[in-house]
Amino acid sequence: MISWDVEIAEAIRHLQALIRIPTVNPPGNEKPAAEYLADVLAAEGYDPVVLESAPGRGNVVARYRGSGEAPPLLLLSHLDVVPAEREKWERDPFGGELVDGYVWGRGALDMKFATAMQLETMLLLARQGLPLKRDVIFAATADEEAGGRYGIGYLIDHHPEKIRAEYALTEFGGFPLNVGGKRIYLCQTAEKGICWVRMRARGAPGHGSVPHQDNAVVKLAEAVAKLGRATLPFHHTDTVAGMVEGMAAALGGLRGTVLRGILNPTLSSLILRRAIRDPQQVRYFHALLHNTVSPTVLRAGSKTNVIPSEAEAELDGRILPGQDLNSFLAEVRAVVGDGLEFEPILVAPPVATDHRTPLFAAMAEGLRRRDPEAVAVLPMMVTGGTDAKHLARAGIPCYGFTPVQLPPEMNFMQMIHGHNERVPVDGLAFGVRVLYEVVVEFCQK
Repeated sequence: MISWDVEIAEAIRHLQALIRIPTVNPPGNEKPAAEYLADVLAAEGYDPVVLESAPGRGNVVARYRGSGEAPPLLLLSHLDVVPAEREKWERDPFGGELVDGYVWGRGALDMKFATAMQLETMLLLARQGLPLKRDVIFAATADEEAGGRYGIGYLIDHHPEKIRAEYALTEFGGFPLNVGGKRIYLCQTAEKGICWVRMRARGAPGHGSVPHQDNAVVKLAEAVAKLGRATLPFHHTDTVAGMVEGMAAALGGLRGTVLRGILNPTLSSLILRRAIRDPQQVRYFHALLHNTVSPTVLRAGSKTNVIPSEAEAELDGRILPGQDLNSFLAEVRAVVGDGLEFEPILVAPPVATDHRTPLFAAMAEGLRRRDPEAVAVLPMMVTGGTDAKHLARAGIPCYGFTPVQLPPEMNFMQMIHGHNERVPVDGLAFGVRVLYEVVVEFCQK
């Protein structure tokens, strides 16, 4: 018999301890947090290993042994966090304070709360001694906030046998959303790919006092302005169709029919402009239906009175499943025209995992069991990047599943990387139970 109050209180203590270990990336310094987790796991009979990918960059891996009748399940979290502007927080971002029913601190949601929930799942498995058909692998890693090279990327490249699994569960999923007064849960099954490119214009150098028409800065500025005004072509994806159709079914009636219309390339832009009032939601849905490009860095010239021979902009491109660098550049060139050069800076393919699987079904059942008012559990795509990209290149399908309940006024995505990041204790308690039950249910079958 599990004493959930005791287990949840323990998970909260571990979350507070993890927040109090500063793992801001850069430089990361995740090793003390990895060693903390290793000590906790070892005390319960595990044989954890801390793998250092570079000085101070620690990754911890442990395994609960099943019968081996089915392949392992990987529970993956990252230990690094983004910087915090202390002066703009109401509480110490590295204090891990428990105040008014919330645990405060950088990483409380992204994603040390998930590390604490996954840790508690491992501790419960050891204490209950449950017979499972699958191994359950726990991995808490470095460097996700800077691309994962020293974290899960390092493990895949140098220790693949330690994390090889049939599926992985990691961040961004299992949180509620209010749709027309009805509660649904979203679980990440896809994320957009990255196409960072350098766009370069060339022209004739000259003296700034004698303007001419072959000015590289002007050419670049015109191209950047065109990209800022442009909408790249519409693309249909399985994940977004599943999410929108599910939301439309939950809404029902005319509102559901209108929402379903954003999947129609002819009507999509009109519906986003006229029917959805929240500008953030409009931008999000637009990004789910199109490749996007954002000019983020401009660079040209070194002296005010010299017209430079070249100018360049760095573009943050994000591509949908089914797209690649070539198709993205073709869309960009169609906007800016000829005469510009493009140089890739960083390219990572999009990720998509089928949501019609026994594991997704177990996730959905687990959420509904603990929240009977939930009307749907739907797939979701994120526009940013996670460690799922590394798992995809290792052939490990990945779901975002860190279940948590949040009060209606708390915006999950705005809280991540923002000031006053915090997680409600009640929401964490919900997540601990759901995650444990889903892992057991899936791994016993």
